[in-house]
Amino acid sequence: MRAVVIEDYGTPGVFTEQTLPAPSITGTQVLIEMYAATVSSADQLVRSGAFKNGMRLQFPHVLGIEAAGVVRATGQNVSQLQVGDRVMGLSRSGGCYADFIALEEQAAVVLPPELSFQEAAALPASALTAWQALFQYGRLLSGQRILIHAGAGGVGHLAVQMAKQYGAYVIATARANNHEFVRQLGADEVIDYTTTDFAEAAGTVDIVLDMVRDTAVDADTGIGATERKNLQILRDNGRLISLVDPQIATHPVVRGIEARFAYIEPNAKDLASIIRQVHEHKLRAHIEEIFPFTVQGISAAHLLYESRKVRGKLVIVRQQE
Repeated sequence: MRAVVIEDYGTPGVFTEQTLPAPSITGTQVLIEMYAATVSSADQLVRSGAFKNGMRLQFPHVLGIEAAGVVRATGQNVSQLQVGDRVMGLSRSGGCYADFIALEEQAAVVLPPELSFQEAAALPASALTAWQALFQYGRLLSGQRILIHAGAGGVGHLAVQMAKQYGAYVIATARANNHEFVRQLGADEVIDYTTTDFAEAAGTVDIVLDMVRDTAVDADTGIGATERKNLQILRDNGRLISLVDPQIATHPVVRGIEARFAYIEPNAKDLASIIRQVHEHKLRAHIEEIFPFTVQGISAAHLLYESRKVRGKLVIVRQQE
């Protein structure tokens, strides 16, 4: 099969094309012919080498964690999916920048007829992250005040919609040119983090969903500037949910605030809940730009992602419907 791979860590120009064996499947997996994938923060961080100390790769490595395509084979223990199903799914180990990918049945879900592969590819990782962070880790309740960082981003723009649909009062951070976009998603307040200290503007909140990676942290506590401000605005016994700091639960406890890293687990039940939200027109993924499944296309998508000026998602299309 054709695959776009990295043979070492590097810049967006590091990709090459290779011919690799199609993946074999176990009894609990399905083989999916890829139609669309995306560029995610995980792809960018793995490619750049930011994760190399904690995540060793075997090169050549195929990136891509969000999949949309058609089931072409099923393992003997697969019961919910069948050959020919249009599906979307999440791969924690990558593999989506290729003609085929093997996924666990529990990591994929059937698409409704009206949902395109392009739209579907933009959902699995970002929407599942937002869903589990808000409701599993954050235990969000109607009427609560929540601050969502990076409200125009891939996860953030979906989290804003979900939180508002659930009846929360939503405050989001975003650049000034994205304010109207984030308000249209449902945010009650939007703070320009480039000109305004969110800790002074947000007031007291019940929950913070943090996607800002602190580059400098205190040597003793592990707490950086953004985390310190998050703790400052949270009420006593509030909840700080991080998508960027796996060690946050080890930091000193402040005023009873529960600080947790959201470790996302793909499961069909949550994916089906997301599909239901989309089907009922309560949730939509914004696609900023679409790129072809080529070395040049994937490199360009990664380069644009690194600009940090992307609203929503960047989609890579291997095959048109």
